[in-house]
Amino acid sequence: MPRLNGAAAAGVAPFDLADRGLTLGDGLFETIAVFDGRPAALDAHLDRMVEAAAEIRLPVDRGLLETEVAALAGEGGDAVLRLTVTRGAGARGLAIPEGGAPTVIAARAPFPFAALGAPIQLATVSVQRNPTSFASRAKTLSYLDSVLAYDEARRAGADDALMLNIHGRAASTSMANLFALFGRTLATPPVAEGVLPGIVRRLVLKLAPALGLTPLERPLTRAELSDADAVFATNSVRLLMPVTALDGARLAEETGVITALAEAVREACGAPRKG
Repeated sequence: MPRLNGAAAAGVAPFDLADRGLTLGDGLFETIAVFDGRPAALDAHLDRMVEAAAEIRLPVDRGLLETEVAALAGEGGDAVLRLTVTRGAGARGLAIPEGGAPTVIAARAPFPFAALGAPIQLATVSVQRNPTSFASRAKTLSYLDSVLAYDEARRAGADDALMLNIHGRAASTSMANLFALFGRTLATPPVAEGVLPGIVRRLVLKLAPALGLTPLERPLTRAELSDADAVFATNSVRLLMPVTALDGARLAEETGVITALAEAVREACGAPRKG
């Protein structure tokens, strides 16, 4: 059952049509995997939301967020939780209202196990990431770029989009961070390239040295992805996804490294083994 502002919202919940999350996309969200009733990387998710909220002067009650996660995760089992915080209702116009009351929505959905770690194919799309935009490095409600990028990729026959930034370099997929393996060096675009500081991205960078890999944040070109020993994408629900093709061309797959990394990520997140 979804929750609104700290209470269960059975049926159709009341919602202020002047809410800035609806009218302006003024808000943030986090998507959290739950395995056997335990939220994966919860502190990292809440840290990211609170830090992003402070940057845009959006008052967020971390304690309420923790309570909402506990209420939904406490139902047990495996699930995906979404926390949404909007700036709440405000007068028409762009000015940030002072003293407003945020709207907090928490929802639970079944976990999509078919997508967990599933290989994906990417298609380069026309929608680009803008490194100067707050929306490129935070999970804001202004998500239309990703929606359109994903739709363009799907219409091209791919599973997800390769989004370049405005400088023509590889940034991310519509929903995940990108990594490329070159020998024992594991490279991923830095946040300054217009990418989200992903939770699993950070986890991979932390785990890589123990597997004999040298993690490196640096710009990547599309051509480098084609030439890499392996490419994979990460997000908080699907965890680590091998990228098997780009624009219809098969990519190399260094399966040993990818398998080891995927297992390390799975274990760190508390996810069950598939099958």
